[in-house]
Amino acid sequence: MGRMPVDDESGDLAEEMIERASGIVPERVLIPDDPRLLRKTISRALREADIDVILLTGGTGVSTTDVTIETVRPFFDKEVEGFGEIFRFASYQKIGVAAALSRATAGVARGKLIMCLPGSPDAVETALALFLEEIPHVLLLARGR
Repeated sequence: MGRMPVDDESGDLAEEMIERASGIVPERVLIPDDPRLLRKTISRALREADIDVILLTGGTGVSTTDVTIETVRPFFDKEVEGFGEIFRFASYQKIGVAAALSRATAGVARGKLIMCLPGSPDAVETALALFLEEIPHVLLLARGR
Protein backbone atom coordinates (compact mmCIF):
# COMPACT_ATOMS: atom_id res chain seq x y z
CA MET A 1 0.00 0.00 0.00
CA GLY A 2 1.42 3.43 -0.91
CA ARG A 3 1.96 6.35 1.40
CA MET A 4 -0.99 8.48 2.35
CA PRO A 5 -1.08 11.92 0.64
CA VAL A 6 -1.03 13.65 4.06
CA ASP A 7 1.34 12.86 6.91
CA ASP A 8 -0.35 10.25 9.08
CA GLU A 9 2.33 9.19 11.55
CA SER A 10 -0.12 7.24 13.72
CA GLY A 11 -1.57 5.44 10.72
CA ASP A 12 1.92 4.63 9.44
CA LEU A 13 2.86 3.21 12.84
CA ALA A 14 -0.35 1.17 13.10
CA GLU A 15 0.17 -0.27 9.63
CA GLU A 16 3.78 -1.14 10.44
CA MET A 17 2.84 -2.85 13.72
CA ILE A 18 0.00 -4.80 12.10
CA GLU A 19 2.20 -6.00 9.25
CA ARG A 20 4.99 -6.96 11.71
CA ALA A 21 2.39 -9.14 13.45
CA SER A 22 1.65 -10.83 10.08
CA GLY A 23 -1.54 -8.88 9.53
CA ILE A 24 -2.59 -7.33 6.25
CA VAL A 25 -3.82 -3.77 5.83
CA PRO A 26 -6.09 -3.99 2.78
CA GLU A 27 -7.02 -0.31 2.87
CA ARG A 28 -6.27 2.98 4.61
CA VAL A 29 -8.53 6.01 4.49
CA LEU A 30 -7.79 9.41 5.98
CA ILE A 31 -10.96 11.35 6.76
CA PRO A 32 -11.66 14.56 8.67
CA ASP A 33 -13.63 14.76 11.94
CA ASP A 34 -16.92 14.50 10.07
CA PRO A 35 -19.59 12.15 11.48
CA ARG A 36 -21.28 11.68 8.10
CA LEU A 37 -18.06 10.63 6.36
CA LEU A 38 -17.07 8.46 9.29
CA ARG A 39 -20.45 6.64 9.27
CA LYS A 40 -20.21 6.12 5.51
CA THR A 41 -16.66 4.75 5.77
CA ILE A 42 -17.51 2.38 8.62
CA SER A 43 -20.67 1.15 6.89
CA ARG A 44 -18.67 0.34 3.76
CA ALA A 45 -15.90 -1.39 5.75
CA LEU A 46 -18.45 -3.54 7.60
CA ARG A 47 -19.68 -4.83 4.23
CA GLU A 48 -16.18 -5.75 2.97
CA ALA A 49 -15.39 -9.46 3.28
CA ASP A 50 -11.61 -8.92 3.42
CA ILE A 51 -11.77 -6.53 6.39
CA ASP A 52 -11.73 -8.07 9.88
CA VAL A 53 -10.69 -5.03 11.91
CA ILE A 54 -11.57 -1.37 11.55
CA LEU A 55 -8.93 0.68 13.33
CA LEU A 56 -9.68 4.34 13.87
CA THR A 57 -7.14 6.82 15.20
CA GLY A 58 -8.08 10.23 16.51
CA GLY A 59 -11.23 11.98 17.60
CA THR A 60 -11.42 10.14 20.94
CA GLY A 61 -10.77 13.05 23.30
CA VAL A 62 -13.09 15.58 24.89
CA SER A 63 -12.83 18.52 22.51
CA THR A 64 -15.87 19.67 20.56
CA THR A 65 -14.37 18.27 17.34
CA ASP A 66 -13.78 14.79 18.83
CA VAL A 67 -16.73 12.88 17.34
CA THR A 68 -15.36 9.39 16.78
CA ILE A 69 -16.83 7.69 19.84
CA GLU A 70 -20.35 9.12 19.42
CA THR A 71 -20.30 8.23 15.73
CA VAL A 72 -18.96 4.70 16.11
CA ARG A 73 -20.79 3.39 19.20
CA PRO A 74 -24.15 2.94 17.42
CA PHE A 75 -22.44 0.42 15.10
CA PHE A 76 -21.37 -1.84 17.99
CA ASP A 77 -23.26 -5.07 18.57
CA LYS A 78 -21.24 -5.29 21.79
CA GLU A 79 -18.78 -2.84 23.32
CA VAL A 80 -15.49 -4.15 24.69
CA GLU A 81 -15.24 -1.78 27.65
CA GLY A 82 -12.21 -3.58 29.07
CA PHE A 83 -10.11 -2.47 26.12
CA GLY A 84 -10.53 1.20 27.04
CA GLU A 85 -10.01 0.50 30.72
CA ILE A 86 -6.75 -1.37 30.16
CA PHE A 87 -5.56 1.20 27.62
CA ARG A 88 -6.21 4.08 30.04
CA PHE A 89 -4.43 2.19 32.84
CA ALA A 90 -1.36 1.60 30.65
CA SER A 91 -1.48 5.22 29.48
CA TYR A 92 -1.77 6.45 33.07
CA GLN A 93 1.49 4.66 33.88
CA LYS A 94 3.16 6.62 31.06
CA ILE A 95 1.51 10.05 31.06
CA GLY A 96 -0.32 10.32 34.36
CA VAL A 97 -3.83 11.57 35.02
CA ALA A 98 -4.22 13.03 31.50
CA ALA A 99 -4.93 9.45 30.41
CA ALA A 100 -8.39 9.87 31.94
CA LEU A 101 -9.28 12.25 29.08
CA SER A 102 -9.07 9.44 26.53
CA ARG A 103 -12.34 7.79 25.56
CA ALA A 104 -10.60 5.01 23.61
CA THR A 105 -12.85 2.02 23.18
CA ALA A 106 -13.49 -1.04 21.05
CA GLY A 107 -16.46 -3.07 20.03
CA VAL A 108 -17.64 -5.81 17.73
CA ALA A 109 -20.04 -5.34 14.85
CA ARG A 110 -21.09 -7.94 12.29
CA GLY A 111 -18.28 -10.23 13.38
CA LYS A 112 -15.62 -7.54 12.97
CA LEU A 113 -13.62 -5.65 15.56
CA ILE A 114 -13.76 -1.85 15.63
CA MET A 115 -11.02 -0.13 17.63
CA CYS A 116 -11.11 3.60 18.41
CA LEU A 117 -7.69 4.87 19.45
CA PRO A 118 -6.35 8.32 20.26
CA GLY A 119 -4.49 9.98 17.42
CA SER A 120 -1.02 10.21 18.95
CA PRO A 121 1.62 7.72 17.80
CA ASP A 122 2.45 6.87 21.43
CA ALA A 123 -1.19 6.02 22.13
CA VAL A 124 -1.42 3.87 19.00
CA GLU A 125 1.75 2.02 19.97
CA THR A 126 0.50 1.50 23.54
CA ALA A 127 -2.88 0.21 22.42
CA LEU A 128 -1.60 -2.13 19.73
CA ALA A 129 1.23 -3.46 21.92
CA LEU A 130 -1.43 -4.39 24.48
CA PHE A 131 -4.12 -5.75 22.21
CA LEU A 132 -2.76 -6.84 18.82
CA GLU A 133 -2.19 -10.46 19.87
CA GLU A 134 -5.73 -10.69 21.27
CA ILE A 135 -7.46 -9.71 18.01
CA PRO A 136 -7.78 -13.26 16.56
CA HIS A 137 -9.42 -14.41 19.80
CA VAL A 138 -11.85 -11.49 19.77
CA LEU A 139 -12.78 -12.25 16.16
CA LEU A 140 -13.41 -15.92 16.95
CA LEU A 141 -15.71 -14.98 19.81
CA ALA A 142 -17.46 -12.23 17.81
CA ARG A 143 -18.20 -14.75 15.07
CA GLY A 144 -19.65 -17.28 17.51
CA ARG A 145 -16.88 -19.83 17.21
